[in-house]
Amino acid sequence: MSRPELFITLVVGENCDMSALALRSILECFGAKVSVHWVGRPNDFIDVLSGEYLDKQCDYLIFDFHGDEGRFWMTELADDIYETNEPKDKYFDYQQVKKYTKLKNIHIIGNGCTLGHKNLADAFLNSGCKSYIGPNDYIDGNAALMFITRLMYEVINNKKSLEGAFQIAKSIDQETEMYQLYLAKSF
Repeated sequence: MSRPELFITLVVGENCDMSALALRSILECFGAKVSVHWVGRPNDFIDVLSGEYLDKQCDYLIFDFHGDEGRFWMTELADDIYETNEPKDKYFDYQQVKKYTKLKNIHIIGNGCTLGHKNLADAFLNSGCKSYIGPNDYIDGNAALMFITRLMYEVINNKKSLEGAFQIAKSIDQETEMYQLYLAKSF
């Protein structure tokens, strides 16, 4: 086996399994090594944000989640199911992302509705991430899958820079125009 083109970690929220399976297959066809983390509870999400459950090599971290008003939508559990000190909020907002995130030198893609809000991007960038991409409004699920497919095709197959690939993927249609790219100051 030759070295993968990219190392990608795909983090999947509730009711995103179909798009995540399609995305994983596409990325692996492009030559990426894809690791998948299924998030069933807030502590699963925290484990990823903290870097504790990430593979040693990770170029891109893709959150395939539902979002609302710039927040990641979490599965609601029965009160007796939550672990001690586990957040019981329905959403993870930028303040919680800021609190738990310890990711360095990774490109982040928040592939869900409204996950491209600036305060969420800043929370990731201030933790040491290289870039953050996400839609700033409520995007159609098929358009979200199409955007990331085109973005990764341009990065992997056509060796485009992230910024160049982003411009191509964003230009697909009105839906994909919702995506925003935020770069770390040193990137």
